[in-house]
Amino acid sequence: MTDTRGETGVPDVAGDRTAVGANLSLPLFRALSGVLAGHPYLKVVVDRDEDTWHLLDTRVHPFHVDYVATRVLGMTVDELDAQLDAFNASVYMDPERRFLLGVLSLHTEVEPDGFERPFLVLETTEADTMPGPLLEEFYHYVRARVDGRLPLLLKPANHGQEHELAAVGEARVPRILSHELFGNRTRTCLNPGEAEGRLRYFRTAAEYERAAADLGWSDIVAMPRLPDDVPRTAGFISTAPTTPLSHTNVLASGWGIPNAIVRDLDAVVRRDGLDGAWVRYRVREDAITLERLAGAPALERPAWHRQRIRIETPLLQEAPILALHRLRRTDRDSYGTKAANLGELHHVLDSRTADLTRFYARPRPPRPDLLGHLAARLGETGAAPERLRAAAAERVAETVRAPRGVALPFRLHHLFLTSSPALQQGIGRLKMALELDALEVIDSLALHLQRLTCSTPVPDEVARAITASVAALTADGRRLVVRSSSNAEDLPGFSAAGIYDSVTTVHGTDQLMDAVRQVWASLLSPRSVRLRHQAGIPLDDTYMGVIVQEYVPAGLGGVLVTCDPTRPEDFRNVYLNCTPGSPERVVDGTVLPQQYLYNTVEGGGRTVDLGSSREDLPAATRGALAQLALAGRLLQSHFSEEDPDDALDIEWLMTAEGAFHLVQVRPYAR
Repeated sequence: MTDTRGETGVPDVAGDRTAVGANLSLPLFRALSGVLAGHPYLKVVVDRDEDTWHLLDTRVHPFHVDYVATRVLGMTVDELDAQLDAFNASVYMDPERRFLLGVLSLHTEVEPDGFERPFLVLETTEADTMPGPLLEEFYHYVRARVDGRLPLLLKPANHGQEHELAAVGEARVPRILSHELFGNRTRTCLNPGEAEGRLRYFRTAAEYERAAADLGWSDIVAMPRLPDDVPRTAGFISTAPTTPLSHTNVLASGWGIPNAIVRDLDAVVRRDGLDGAWVRYRVREDAITLERLAGAPALERPAWHRQRIRIETPLLQEAPILALHRLRRTDRDSYGTKAANLGELHHVLDSRTADLTRFYARPRPPRPDLLGHLAARLGETGAAPERLRAAAAERVAETVRAPRGVALPFRLHHLFLTSSPALQQGIGRLKMALELDALEVIDSLALHLQRLTCSTPVPDEVARAITASVAALTADGRRLVVRSSSNAEDLPGFSAAGIYDSVTTVHGTDQLMDAVRQVWASLLSPRSVRLRHQAGIPLDDTYMGVIVQEYVPAGLGGVLVTCDPTRPEDFRNVYLNCTPGSPERVVDGTVLPQQYLYNTVEGGGRTVDLGSSREDLPAATRGALAQLALAGRLLQSHFSEEDPDDALDIEWLMTAEGAFHLVQVRPYAR
């Protein structure tokens, strides 16, 4: 938890119970503490010059630096604001610092006999670069002043502190890592929000499948792992661990519905009789609750029932098959946003002329901007703006690569559809059913069309054009990856994450044609048809472009989003998930990935969860991921066209040689 603040304001000191020099007992802790992520916490300041410490009343003093500057050093808020970054550096990064700033949080451990044993955890803010000897001094200073009956553990706040503590024995400084402390958290916020609805709790996938057709917009769906084809409802609950970056969770974020992990749901449902009951479901970072309602509330249909997503008219003229590196962002109306963004990525890396500093140049009151922090990250302290832009472009080009491949335009899909009277007739029947809202036949018509698409021959001229375009990619029997690039995905208000197909094991011309038809057919899957219909996207305007890429073997793969999904106001952190092998294993939810947060302002990273692997990545790999996170943040400046704070969703892979390849760049819906 960082508090290197981004707001101004003087706390109201009325009723301030801050204690100075007092020993800390459990009653005093509770009197001064606040609550974060369900745990009581207390901010502490050690003044090394005065050999004393301050226990801050959390309700009055939300920021360490405000307290130190105004209450200890006598500065005014204006004086602090004028030198905020320098002041932060003096208290968080100076090895000879006067003040040691930290947080004490209270936790409980359940003993085998069922007895709950309280213990305290001490940590610094995540941007703190405190070296090993200072961490040891901080721990022992606090240990000597805390009730001896309470165990005290030090939690490294970032990977740098973990490295520093490696030289300090655990007997001298008992410690706990973040993933050890929070890995078994009972309730975890994935997407904050609130909804009233009927709780539908499915303990198995089979139970869900039997009831799926009856799920409606007012239901709150709860089960161990939500399937990728879950419909749009009022809220989601997972009872098993998952990541905010799986397809279902990305959809929840894009739909703006509350979403959380509630591992004790079974006990709560049994205790309160909630299965099938109407509930108020609240998801916040610090609390997740389910409150039974007396009866069915008077609910209005959600706004998305009236939502109309606008898509640009697809261009079906003589757009040729093009190599990805020849596309630009403006080609989306002929090739789809996904292909156009990969072409734009090639341009950014090859030309090195894009301004990748816009995110950092934006004012962050009371700071005029974050360019000084960017200069520090790039090793360009004091550089002029022009040099900083050049250094940012160079860093990204040195860190990531774009995939080789070709883009098949919407025109080829159009030629394929118009070549088959059976397809035209089937599409006509589906359009009529959609216009009449004949929900009972839409799925069967869509499924029939999907199967028909996969079995209809590709016109000879289309097949020859595709085969010729990939000749260089298929040399020596190389494996290909075929991905969707529709004009109805990666849109504001409609991400379509996981809705369309990708085929990752393609060899030879025959398999290539089958894969292209499978991707085309996914545009007509019952789920994609339903979701587009709900969003008001006409079937007539929807076409599928296709990306054919060379397959790159991945030692590590994953997804990063250039924000913290559970804290949208956080402008520092990039959230990164990874697992051995393909990035698809992260987004489809089949494995629980390793999860990291990287601070792209002050620097540093921390491990959030070890996932299914149960062990952390080597320090060198984590350091490389920090560079990938910074590259993602810099690319955000270019790809977020309207607002440089709009986050990106990037799929990536890392080869055995350590090279990063970005296979998808799209807006992150939140």
